[in-house]
Amino acid sequence: MSALIDPGEVEFSAIRAQGPGGQNVNKVSCAVHMRFDVGASSLPEAIKERLLALSDQRITQAGVVVLKAQQSRSLEQNKEDALRRLQELVDSVAVLPTVRRATKPTKGSQRRRLDSKTKSGQTKAMRGKVSE
Repeated sequence: MSALIDPGEVEFSAIRAQGPGGQNVNKVSCAVHMRFDVGASSLPEAIKERLLALSDQRITQAGVVVLKAQQSRSLEQNKEDALRRLQELVDSVAVLPTVRRATKPTKGSQRRRLDSKTKSGQTKAMRGKVSE
């Protein structure tokens, strides 16, 4: 069950990037601050619930996913990177984890385990001091 993100539901704002870059980093706003409101989106309800249930620091109390992309020097590449990361986050909750069912060991496997324990116990008992 894959859900694609509609780019129209995502709000981008250009911000100044951090880190090295000389004078250029002070002139150009090429980093991207992306906001995606999960509640107002067109995602299926099941995916919305699992996304909001995540304990991820990128999701606010109001249910808004906030991502910052500043890897590239290009604004467009940073937008694509932020969208790709958001899609990966949604895809991670789209797949339901398999439910684990508890199983019991068979009688034969229990018997074999106890027999091997008895046998190794007897072997260890033979390792004592020899008395005449």
